Amino acid sequence: MAALEIRKDRTPVVLRREAKAEGDARAARRMLAIANALEGMSRDDAARSAGMDRQTLRDWVLRYNAHGIDGLYDLWCGGRPPRLDATEQAELLSIVMAGSSPETTGISAYTRDDLAAICAERFGKNFHPSSMSRVLKRLGLSRQKTRPSHPMKNPAAQAAFKKSPGDPA
Repeated sequence: MAALEIRKDRTPVVLRREAKAEGDARAARRMLAIANALEGMSRDDAARSAGMDRQTLRDWVLRYNAHGIDGLYDLWCGGRPPRLDATEQAELLSIVMAGSSPETTGISAYTRDDLAAICAERFGKNFHPSSMSRVLKRLGLSRQKTRPSHPMKNPAAQAAFKKSPGDPA
């Protein structure tokens, strides 16, 4: 079986220089492995020096041959699409920003459970409360609660307790 040829449009020196300037450590490691293989190091040793298997190096060489340096970067597909589309997210944001009406809904402030129930009712999509907090974070909102206030507090007693600027220490 013949050895796999590596394209020679870049020398090992150029590959090493590009690897040194590269911000993506994984791509830099792949560049170094290919540079080592181009210099005559055995494929097994070149792969091991870069922390990969010989077969993995072969796969990266194939991508390098086909796409050049751009083939050595990971391809991210963007992940899972959001469960709420843009119009539903905008509607949820407007609901949260308008606030709840205690007279009509009986809710003084929305909790994550309340918002999850609203999403199930309006959009037909069920969310766990912790998932709802991630949705709110993506919308630029944070979980804020009012500071608790004791029901028996006395503002006059607080004012008397505070020292005035002219009082001695």
